[in-house]
Amino acid sequence: MALAVHGPLLLMQLPANSFDANFHMFFASHYAHHWFNPWNEKWFGGFSQTTYPPLTHQWIALFSTVMGLKMAYMLVQLIAVLLLPVGVYRFARIWVEDRAASYAALGSVFLGALAFLVYQAGQLATVTSAALYLNALPYFYEWTTEARGRALLKGVAVSLCAAAAHHVTLIFGLVLFAGPVLWTAYLDARDERVSGSIAGVLSRAAVFGALVGAGVAVVLLPYWLSIIQHPIHQIPIPHDSRNNFLLNSITAVNYFIIPYGAMILALPFILMRGAADSRLRPLLIGFWLAFILGLGGTTPLPKWILGRAFEVLTFERFTLWATLLALPIVGILASEVLDRFERKGAVALALAAVVTIGTALWWLNASPYRSTTAMNVQPVITFLNRDGHDAYRYITLGFGSDLSKVSTYTTATTVDGDYNSARLLPEMTHYGSAQLTNAKFYGSAGMASLRAMLEHANRYGLKYIFVHDTYYEPLLTFVGWRKIETFGSGEITAWSKDDVPPAHKVESDAAPAAWQGLMWGILPIGVSFLAIFLELLLPERRRMLAAPGLALHSRHPEQHFVV
Repeated sequence: MALAVHGPLLLMQLPANSFDANFHMFFASHYAHHWFNPWNEKWFGGFSQTTYPPLTHQWIALFSTVMGLKMAYMLVQLIAVLLLPVGVYRFARIWVEDRAASYAALGSVFLGALAFLVYQAGQLATVTSAALYLNALPYFYEWTTEARGRALLKGVAVSLCAAAAHHVTLIFGLVLFAGPVLWTAYLDARDERVSGSIAGVLSRAAVFGALVGAGVAVVLLPYWLSIIQHPIHQIPIPHDSRNNFLLNSITAVNYFIIPYGAMILALPFILMRGAADSRLRPLLIGFWLAFILGLGGTTPLPKWILGRAFEVLTFERFTLWATLLALPIVGILASEVLDRFERKGAVALALAAVVTIGTALWWLNASPYRSTTAMNVQPVITFLNRDGHDAYRYITLGFGSDLSKVSTYTTATTVDGDYNSARLLPEMTHYGSAQLTNAKFYGSAGMASLRAMLEHANRYGLKYIFVHDTYYEPLLTFVGWRKIETFGSGEITAWSKDDVPPAHKVESDAAPAAWQGLMWGILPIGVSFLAIFLELLLPERRRMLAAPGLALHSRHPEQHFVV
């Protein structure tokens, strides 16, 4: 079902113009050409890609050698989408029986939050890490309750893959996902639903956590070193997911209605059934925390919990996690609806699923957050790659995420960039704005940042500006820039400044050492190969937990066996 629903959409490259898709392809393009050198000079006068976990980008880079960047991106995204229902099923089986877990897995295919992150936000790493982490946690439960060595090996390996895809999922998942799993294992040991003792469960959980912690420290060592050397001290950049949804209806639709979809109707059942069943309460608490955090600034709780991190994180990822945590209980609801209403219940559930994903796809064009037309940036790329123009730096104005597309295919470099955490230039970090290309959307802070960069054009060898929004043209004229060329019937104009010297290398102490580049090119991709090896070559038939409230594990011929 996941392949049938999402395969054609990805084959049509629907996410190609999402917010972050070009960013991920830009990173992947660098790995395709400089696998062991994470220092990328194309943005910000130079930045280190060790500031972002590399696994998804490295897999895109590998696949791009045979199918190009766009299709490689779609393939990696498809793999993540296919892994998600597998992970949801295995994760749900910790709490519910096969039938309810199957409905939970089926529901994950139609999640509005999944469609939102894949097709609008383009958050490849977030979806991939969530899918991997869901597949790792059943091994964690199996290890803590049954002390099976193969579960330990595979659980640790898949957890390291999740961290190598995106560390934020693993960090918050310790509380939101692993916490409920450990709590449930403790309850099962206490109530003798499993053969292990409470002490055994806790001690084995400590072993698992220590191995994963040590593994993440080593696999992502260059990342931790870069963060320690250059912690994020820039002025906070506003993001709509941190807003109060009650005060902005568009924000509420974008970050609440669309991601939850028909699951909103199931919220009372989730709360009542989760609270009534003691074994489901850990799952309910994890869901509740993720739900509250996903509301951003609607309640004061996220800011109290996260402190300074509240101004750095975006919160749509918490909404995805909340829906995933709710799915096992939603699976119970689906089972009861079908038992009671049979065919009418099946029709109602099918309509709810189709409306949820259909509304999320419709919102791609209806949303004011996204342009409905793609810009042709090929003339800009061609201009920068000819006649020695790449000896100078450039910026774009009004290009949005197409900035990353230009950067991917040109040999020229820019002082702008579409990755806030890697910015070190003072003209970027001293103002509460993100990209220069979107300066006007950040008000006076954005325009102040742009003016500061224009004043220092000679310092950075900034000679060319490409404009897709006439709003910026009076400022450019005022500070001495002149229009030199027009592309696409006036859609894009090129501006230049005559006295700018060629760009020179911007010295930075953020460049990683050669040994860090070697680690970065070997360990993250290496743990993914290790996980694949363990899954394929160390299969096992393991006993599955019976329905909540039943006594012990049991083996039945008709049960599904999970590899």
